Amino acid sequence: MKPKRLAELAVLTAVSLIIFIIELQIPNPFPIPGVKLGLANIITVYAVYHYKAYETAMIVTVRLILGSVFGGNVSALIYSTAGSALCLIGMLLLRRVIDERHIWLSSVFGAVLHNTGQMAAALLVTQTLGLIAYYPFLLVSGCLAGLFTGLCAQLLIPRIRKIKK
Repeated sequence: MKPKRLAELAVLTAVSLIIFIIELQIPNPFPIPGVKLGLANIITVYAVYHYKAYETAMIVTVRLILGSVFGGNVSALIYSTAGSALCLIGMLLLRRVIDERHIWLSSVFGAVLHNTGQMAAALLVTQTLGLIAYYPFLLVSGCLAGLFTGLCAQLLIPRIRKIKK
């Protein structure tokens, strides 16, 4: 990998980690535990459309590991990893059918997949089927958060292009 490309990936990873850490400091405006905007996913959505699959996976993996360490919640790594893996795979497949002008739509699908992965991990870990009742709330909040992060990524694309020139 060329040093310039590695530096770009490092900057994107650092920005996503900083956004993640800042978001941890913001009180949760939703009464549902675990529901958050997921602002660091703005970088992930952007990276899915502008970098190779393994490069985007590296950004997400490093953010997950360092975010759980810096955030002090290593136990949540299981849920985050399951959600992020399913989300990343889904969005990488979706980029073949959803163009960059509709990146926000890919983000909504990614959020749904992320919540689905988290729910699957929670069901496997806790073996409590009652958690399924929580799933519709996660889907609705995930769609709203995915729409917001996707629109943010959509707005960043032209600005990042200007910076790169």
